[in-house]
Amino acid sequence: MDNRNWQEIDKAKNAALEVLLHNAKGPFHGLPRTAAWGYPEPYTRDLMISILGIAVSGNEKLTVAMEKTLQILSKNQSERGHIPSFVHDSGNRGASDTTPLFLLAVGIFRKYTGRADFLEEAVQKALKWMEYQSPSDEYLIAQLPTSDWRDEQWVLGFGLFVNTLTYSYLKMLGYDERAQKLQSAMQHFTITSNSNDTHLHEGMVVKKKPYYALWSYKIYSSERFDLLGNSIAILSGLAAPDRAEHMIAWIEDQCHKMMENGDLALPIAPNLFPFILPEDSDWLPRYETFNKPGDYHNGGIWPFVSGFQIAALTAAGKHKLAREKLDTLTNLVKISHNKELEYGFNEWYKAQDAMPMGQDWQTWSAAMYLYAAQCVADKKPHFFDF
Repeated sequence: MDNRNWQEIDKAKNAALEVLLHNAKGPFHGLPRTAAWGYPEPYTRDLMISILGIAVSGNEKLTVAMEKTLQILSKNQSERGHIPSFVHDSGNRGASDTTPLFLLAVGIFRKYTGRADFLEEAVQKALKWMEYQSPSDEYLIAQLPTSDWRDEQWVLGFGLFVNTLTYSYLKMLGYDERAQKLQSAMQHFTITSNSNDTHLHEGMVVKKKPYYALWSYKIYSSERFDLLGNSIAILSGLAAPDRAEHMIAWIEDQCHKMMENGDLALPIAPNLFPFILPEDSDWLPRYETFNKPGDYHNGGIWPFVSGFQIAALTAAGKHKLAREKLDTLTNLVKISHNKELEYGFNEWYKAQDAMPMGQDWQTWSAAMYLYAAQCVADKKPHFFDF
């Protein structure tokens, strides 16, 4: 990457920091906003993910805002340890990813600040809650459909994203034995027969493919590719180096094919592929309005997910490819609804034409750009050096 590219990246990093500082205080108890104009609410999952970019920025104002956010979440934690979907609203519950994201965020905050016992009581309650999310006590975490960040995507049973988060926070917080047992459970193959007479435990490894299943439960599973879950699997070390190597090559091959057939405008992976089409068995009627092929959770390009992918590439030692993806992402985050903005940091982009479809100045889009850029610059995945 030449000096001009780095100048563009530095400019984008400054713009991302501007977004985060603008969004650091919103109308709900002074908590950070999820997006500058479209989402004034403090969404838990967005803000917990954003701690990665905040931590590498080293900005004191943002650090204070994140500490306040974590503290208020701990006060709004349910009696049994569940973390709400809105930071300020203890009654807004039901998400499968907010509690593992809270645990991961506390672990990152502890590493960043050196405060090893920060929110320990809340952490212990949250850990207990997560243990009860494993219905068979076999370490895999279960969820209900549309309960993680994909509110228009059915992920049933043992979802990859939530389980990679769980592995990550266990490693981050030093629970290595339980993390290893979860990793072992995930290494089982998904069940492909119509019956399970031998009572095999389902897993998340897809036969003859290098990635993990989107979800798996008993004899059912989805082999669609979840970029976020698989990127975290690489970033956290859950995926072995040879699996990571094959997965990265496979993603590049698939993206090249999608660009050739017009399903992808830029050499940057969609969040899900192949897209779910109306003739597919997992198509739902609501998708026609809210989740069309190449849109939203059905294959949209999400900058925050791309940030995780770029960090995963650095974890796998693919530094040249990581730089190339960062360059593409740098150009993408300029595109906005509001044409007066030099940088949009939009929520998500349509895969087929890279047009912005969500909210401009999205907090996690800006934060994960900062995180990805720092990982590329330092050639290492910050905070995931377990």
